[in-house]
Amino acid sequence: MQKIRNIAIIAHVDHGKTTLVDKMLLSGNLFRENQNAGELILDNNDLERERGITILSKNVSINYKDYKINIIDTPGHSDFGGEVERVLNMADGCLLLVDAFEGPMPQTRFVLQKAIQMGLKPVVVVNKVDKPNCRPDEVQEMVFDLMCNLDATEDQLNFPTLFGSAKQNWMNTTWKEPIDNINPLLDAIIEYIPEPQAFEGEPQLLITSLDYSSYVGRIAVGRVHRGTLKEGMEVGLCKKDGSVVRQKIKELHTFEGMGRKKVASVSSGDICALVGIEGFEIGDTVTLFSNPEPLPRIAIDEPTMSMTFTINDSPFFGKDGKFVTTRHIADRLIKELDKNLALKVNRTDNEDAWVVYGRGVLHLSVLIETMRREGYELQVGQPQVIVKEINGVKCEPVELLTINVPEEYSSKVIDMVTRRRGEMIAMSTQNDRIHLDFNIPSRGIIGLRTNVLTGSAGEAIMSHRFIEYQPWKGDIERRTNGSLIAMEAGTAYAYAIDKLQDRGRFFIFPQEEVYAGQVVGENAKEGDIVVNVTKSKKLTNTRASGTDDKARIIPPVVFSLEEALEYIKEDEYVEVTPNHLRLRKIILDETERKRSNRS
Repeated sequence: MQKIRNIAIIAHVDHGKTTLVDKMLLSGNLFRENQNAGELILDNNDLERERGITILSKNVSINYKDYKINIIDTPGHSDFGGEVERVLNMADGCLLLVDAFEGPMPQTRFVLQKAIQMGLKPVVVVNKVDKPNCRPDEVQEMVFDLMCNLDATEDQLNFPTLFGSAKQNWMNTTWKEPIDNINPLLDAIIEYIPEPQAFEGEPQLLITSLDYSSYVGRIAVGRVHRGTLKEGMEVGLCKKDGSVVRQKIKELHTFEGMGRKKVASVSSGDICALVGIEGFEIGDTVTLFSNPEPLPRIAIDEPTMSMTFTINDSPFFGKDGKFVTTRHIADRLIKELDKNLALKVNRTDNEDAWVVYGRGVLHLSVLIETMRREGYELQVGQPQVIVKEINGVKCEPVELLTINVPEEYSSKVIDMVTRRRGEMIAMSTQNDRIHLDFNIPSRGIIGLRTNVLTGSAGEAIMSHRFIEYQPWKGDIERRTNGSLIAMEAGTAYAYAIDKLQDRGRFFIFPQEEVYAGQVVGENAKEGDIVVNVTKSKKLTNTRASGTDDKARIIPPVVFSLEEALEYIKEDEYVEVTPNHLRLRKIILDETERKRSNRS
């Protein structure tokens, strides 16, 4: 009998899975109750804390009633599908967490579908039952219907359900009786999640994740499928091309709480980290060198979007960042490929540019944001969807888009989506809100979020996931307004901006440095205009009443990285440096731009 349970936690973004794992760690007595109240222990990367989303999957374990429970926290966005697919390989069961008001959302469905195909046994947790107007019983029915739609087996459909509030630290088998702990959930995990099967024989381990330490370099993480691995053992690493490389395990670690513990051997069923394995990729198998038997590799969905990355060649290059050269950026992208499975990088004909392929704008923008915080300067072009030819027909990726809005804004939102070639497939009412489902090309989603939020006064909840490739849907109208482009380098003055405000809205503050060719605002009409924002007021010796009006400036539009990427046109770049985001034309010189437009 093995007293080990391996579970993955599945939930839509913001349904409370990381909070729940934190409470499970507390109940395993791994932390004092007063540890930085309200601070999430697991989302420890700055980006995750700021956005409130999980990006990287994490392994932790708790000990409860002599059982070791290995918990794997998975990302909720389908953009990080590469993370999800490889993580589920380590689990025997899953906790499906749903919000007691919203019910299962598209991205819950995305991860759950993967889990059910792998045959994982689910335990359902209906969270946030302390919310007003929640509907736990209805949500439980919705989960059952969803599992039926995903072709779950009889055994998977016979799932236990727990109700509670992770934030208030309680879980129970009924939602009408709050208690003061989450032990019923831990008991359900031990009772319903199958124990890992122990296979005797020659050892096999599939590398599904990796860790990095500045002392020992890359560390392989995976689950032992068969046999026992020992410290100092000679093993073979089965690579993608079929070759087998001789390696030696220097140290073995198992997960304990938030950290790792060094052990002498690990038997099948447990999750461990191997130190000393070199040159591995995710999906490789560690096995005996004399008799190699590789496990099937992890299949990962293809990328659907691409972006051009290039070195920063604007007049302001090198002012902010430490890493600005081609070599720096190339090394950083290659390093990212090691751990980011769903990413691909191709060199272009131009030596200073790369095409980076990913799962969506969010997936790529998280990479850009991470690089920027590490001190890199780069420029990125407009996101493009990847078009494939299937049986001689031009096809593009299509996504399922779900929008939940108050009733009075629904017609406006439907109009926005249908203009972008979206087709409505379902519409239902929940209390005073309308739930809309659309099939829409991925191209149509670029830049849609900002419009939908503006059109619904910030009330809309929007999420989407990739379905499949379908024949090309035709042209989609993108931003029609032109740009306001700075005429010359210098400091932008309030006086100049004030006189130009009737031309459109600005993206820069007074006293900001600009350069020729930088996009400083949006034209109210079509077509680009070159404006002079560096013009100062000419001072004269005479005073006259009424000439000294104050400059009244409307506050500028400040873009986040995703908004900037979705906003730019084909002939524009976003210049990303550690302290600034600037929009610019690819060709900075005005006469050159006109010449290339004519040709």
